[in-house]
Amino acid sequence: MQALRVATALLILALPACRPSPATGGTQTPTANAAPTPADPPADTAEPAEATPAGPEFKVQTEQFGDTRILRYQVPGFEALPLPRKQLVYYLYRAALAGRDIIWDQNYRHNLLVRRTLEAIVTTEAAHALPGYDQLLEFTKRVWFSNGIHHHYSMKKLVPTFTAEQFAAMVKAVPADKLPDKRAAKTLIATLRPILFDPKVAPKRVNLDPKQDLIESSATNYYAGVKQKEVEAFYRGKVKKDDPRPISWGLNSQLAKRKGKLVERVWKVGGMYDPAIREIVKWLELAAGVAENDKQKLALEKLAAFYRTGELSAFDDYSIAWVADTDSVVDVVNGFIEVYGDPLGYRGAWESVVSIRDMEASKRIAAIGAQAQWFEDHAPIAKNHRKAKVTGISAKVILAVVEAGDSAPSTPIGINLPNANWVRAEHGSKSVNLGNIVHAYDVAKRQSGVLEEFAASKDEVARARKWGDIADALHTDMHEVIGHASGQLEPGVGQPNETLKNYANTLEEARADLVALYYMPDGKLVDIGVAKSTDIGKAAYDNYIRNGLMVQLARLELGEDLEEAHMRNRQMIAAWVFEKGKPDKVIERVERDGKTYFVVRDYAKLRKLFGELLAEVQRIKSTGDYEAGKALVETYGVKVDRALHEQVRTRYAALGIAPYAGFIQPKLVPVMKGEEIVDVKIEYPEDFTQQMLEYAREASTLPTEN
Repeated sequence: MQALRVATALLILALPACRPSPATGGTQTPTANAAPTPADPPADTAEPAEATPAGPEFKVQTEQFGDTRILRYQVPGFEALPLPRKQLVYYLYRAALAGRDIIWDQNYRHNLLVRRTLEAIVTTEAAHALPGYDQLLEFTKRVWFSNGIHHHYSMKKLVPTFTAEQFAAMVKAVPADKLPDKRAAKTLIATLRPILFDPKVAPKRVNLDPKQDLIESSATNYYAGVKQKEVEAFYRGKVKKDDPRPISWGLNSQLAKRKGKLVERVWKVGGMYDPAIREIVKWLELAAGVAENDKQKLALEKLAAFYRTGELSAFDDYSIAWVADTDSVVDVVNGFIEVYGDPLGYRGAWESVVSIRDMEASKRIAAIGAQAQWFEDHAPIAKNHRKAKVTGISAKVILAVVEAGDSAPSTPIGINLPNANWVRAEHGSKSVNLGNIVHAYDVAKRQSGVLEEFAASKDEVARARKWGDIADALHTDMHEVIGHASGQLEPGVGQPNETLKNYANTLEEARADLVALYYMPDGKLVDIGVAKSTDIGKAAYDNYIRNGLMVQLARLELGEDLEEAHMRNRQMIAAWVFEKGKPDKVIERVERDGKTYFVVRDYAKLRKLFGELLAEVQRIKSTGDYEAGKALVETYGVKVDRALHEQVRTRYAALGIAPYAGFIQPKLVPVMKGEEIVDVKIEYPEDFTQQMLEYAREASTLPTEN
């Protein structure tokens, strides 16, 4: 799926385009991307999710800790669903929660041990009065938010602010029968001390430094006892470059060395993660029994079959059936999807998003999808890199009901699936904008002050206030619906994760962003009724440059390089057009009162530069030009201007806003009459800690060691 993620609820426009996958799909995440819109935008401001207003008494933000804010979202229209659809959503909701433990173990093999130890302390009243407990509680929240001990965005290990001695005392305060697997406190302390406190142990979940062995230097649990060269050789022996319908090798397994041989530990019923997957399958089969139509029923049955067999060809069969179901109101993403967590881009992180369609808001995104062939035909890329026929793009706005695994608490705001290029080419794809998630971010970002702090002029602020929300929404739509669906590989060129390796994700996100940016000021968007003015493009350009060169740096520690694919992508694009536009002063760097601003002076020339870079990035992907891709990312997307970085962090810190945000999930409660579900109620919890502890009690499906 490539998912566009919003790493911060404040900024949404230059979306972290999707979590990159080797193919063309994605999930977008809110990150320090979009200029936050101040309170009370003008009446003509188009809301990205008009059908999903938060009620005046609904509290969107509940708390803030560390670099994170916790938000909530609503699901308008859920109560009005007929009972069979409520039952369907409930079964898919349970299937989503059943897989939650999987992402924890995928992220790092000791994560479940750490989480269960921390939860045992948090639920032991005797530990609450001990020194360091308040710091441990905040650390626990950060671990919950990141699905493990590594930061969800930077990938660096989280650093406790309590001491090893304080930790040991709190573990000893826990009754023996509450400790994970009833391990002795002494043994547990000895095991966890280096994991939590030694900076040399598992320092990064994903390392993309090409000068190091990417597998040995990454803490991710996708590999066990193997080296990068062994992984590459293993899959070279499987990949057939001339295969028109290639298998997504490695997507659903751990590659491990056993008795000197490499073996794939497949994630399936009877394989690795068996207890969780059996539970997922149980709920999927119940969902199939109340499916809305035959196409949806077939897709759910094929997904269950994939989980049972573990056969990757079965996953392709499921993807084809899922794409074909375009009529259902209820939909679900469930499976091993995004490959951001694998430094080599093979293995999919487990996730689920359960949703219902926003019928009114879907009209905008559907209008864009209907013009996919026009956008492809007019793209500023080589003719042989364009698709002669864009197949079956289904586009809609959805309302998330629950998210789990890699999609929570930090969530995508846009999704484009499936990832397999050949499935997309032959059968089409689905693109969605998560309307209620975007709306919650918009509510939270108003009055943040980020826009006023980093915009260079009152005119720029006014343009963002007037057009910023719809610019955000259209960028997400264009990124997902058109960007990830565009372009094609030249005959005989391998999949991007094979040819472009550790740069594939960054380049794919850049490609989708550039498609969106190129078309944002185009009159075509006005003609098809999704934009009121081409000035929306100016607001989008202001924001993208402002965020790519400055605002997103607020989330990076001083002295660090950019590592996360979306952050690299945004800086790479912004820095490239800034440099290439210097002779014509397309973008000007302005210094005023000790503060730096970047001002777009020529929007038409900037669009031309976006088009030129798009052509080059597409050429790199289409031809598998690793060296050119590496040079582009390393030159423009990795290194950070230290002085500017310090300035941005100081200015941002003065606003008192955490740069990342994620969500407490709604809770579905069945109303029973005997053994029969007669209704399903939706609740909106307000306490992040209580939800995490409830999940630990009721949705913990895996053993501590897998």
